[in-house]
Amino acid sequence: MDAALETYQARDFALWPVAPPRPDGVLLLSGGLSPLEVGTAMAVWAGYNHDLDPGDPRAADAGALLWRTVEAECTIAPGGLCVRDTVSGALVRSGCCCGLETWREWLDLADGAELWLGHDPSPRVEHLGSVVRIWPDGRDAAHTPVGRPVELAVAELPGLLEDVQGKLRGFLGLARQWAERHAPPLARALVDRLDTDWSISAPLCG
Repeated sequence: MDAALETYQARDFALWPVAPPRPDGVLLLSGGLSPLEVGTAMAVWAGYNHDLDPGDPRAADAGALLWRTVEAECTIAPGGLCVRDTVSGALVRSGCCCGLETWREWLDLADGAELWLGHDPSPRVEHLGSVVRIWPDGRDAAHTPVGRPVELAVAELPGLLEDVQGKLRGFLGLARQWAERHAPPLARALVDRLDTDWSISAPLCG
C-alpha cells in the first residue's frame, strides 16, 4: 500500500526544478524520492491549491505561490492510496477527484465503512466478513466490476496504514530539506502546513 500523488499539475511547471513527467502520471511518496521528485510533489501541492492565471504576476513568483500555500485555510492534494497484490499483480488506485489528504479514512474499512475512492475509474469496495475486496473500477456500475480485485484481510489494514504513514513521514523529512533550500523563510511553516493538512504525523488510531 502506498500514498500516491497525481502529477499532472506539474506539467510545464517552471518555478523550481521538477522531475520529468512519469508515463502513468503518479508519484509514490516516500523517503526515497530524489530532490527533483520532491520538487514535483511540492509543485503539485502548491499549484493544485492556487491555480494562478498565467497573466497574474504571482504566477511567475515561486515565493508568492508558496506563501499563498502557507496562508491557505486548508490544502488538498490529488491522489490517494493505491494497493497492489504482490502475488497476482492486481492494482487499485484512487480515481479522479479523490484526495490524498483523506488517506486515514481507510481505517474505517475495519468497521464496515464504504469508501469513496474517486471516479473515472471508480474503485468499488466489497465487505466479505474478514476480507475487503477492492475492485479497480465499477463502483457505479450495476454489472460485475471491471478488472482484477485486490483482497485485503481486515486485520492487516492497521499494519498497512502504519507503513503508509512511515512513508509519508519519510517524504515529510525530504520536504523539509527541500523547503530549507528553496524557501528558507517559509520552510517551517510549509512543513507544518503539509503535515497538518495531510494528517501525517498525528498518531494513527483505529
